[in-house]
Amino acid sequence: MKKSFATTLLVIGTLIGPIAAVAGGDSDMDRSEPKTFVKDSAITTKIKAKLAAEHITSLGRIHVDTDANGVVWLHGTAHTQKAANKAVEIARETEGVKDVHSSITVKRDE
Repeated sequence: MKKSFATTLLVIGTLIGPIAAVAGGDSDMDRSEPKTFVKDSAITTKIKAKLAAEHITSLGRIHVDTDANGVVWLHGTAHTQKAANKAVEIARETEGVKDVHSSITVKRDE
């Protein structure tokens, strides 16, 4: 009985492993350096927190991406040009950011 239980667990683990790896997939999994990934995630998280604190995210849908060199890309929509400009300003003032590229468009609710 112990042998079949252990075998069953081994089979289940073998089958679930690849499924868990795919389900837990992350668009940043291709990063070659874990240290870089953590740094990039930290910058992105800081910017998103600042945007939320300023209620910028409630004024549109702004997405933040950071590359391995500390370059931030902002994309999505804002309800006003002022909100779009504020998002860029917040990103530029965040520690670790080297440059900011924005493709935020203004889209007013109708």
